Amino acid sequence: MAEEQPQVELFVKAGSDGAKIGNCPFSQRLFMVLWLKGVTFNVTTVDTKLEKGLLKALKVLDNYLTSPLPEEVDETSAEDEGVSQRKFLDGNELTLADCNLLPKLHIVQVVCKKYRGFTIPEVFRGVHRYLSNAYAREEFASTCPDDEEIELAYEQVAKALK
Repeated sequence: MAEEQPQVELFVKAGSDGAKIGNCPFSQRLFMVLWLKGVTFNVTTVDTKLEKGLLKALKVLDNYLTSPLPEEVDETSAEDEGVSQRKFLDGNELTLADCNLLPKLHIVQVVCKKYRGFTIPEVFRGVHRYLSNAYAREEFASTCPDDEEIELAYEQVAKALK
């Protein structure tokens, strides 16, 4: 049996219509690198003006994080596949994909809490597990800017979206 390619899910800022890919050179760079490397990926746009859009994107991420990777599935077992217990997007080690997503997810968490009084719902267990595993890693926790710095950086954006 041929080995199944893991699916890469990219979450990017939505454009002015709330659906198209927004203007983000960092996302475009990542798309180009993945394309050049022959990686298959799906893009989910996140409407930065709607809590509803964020919840939809978090649900997609949570579904991905809780779905077992091919190497987690025991094909000889008749039991249900169960829930993935991996720590990060592609397994138990940090990858480039995590290094791209985690800083953005951290910013979303800080900015939403400060300016919208919104926290990631507990029902998204995969997202919470993912963030918890990230904060436990020195490479991530030690490189996160202080919440106050993030709040200051996004203060004008938050005001404009009110």
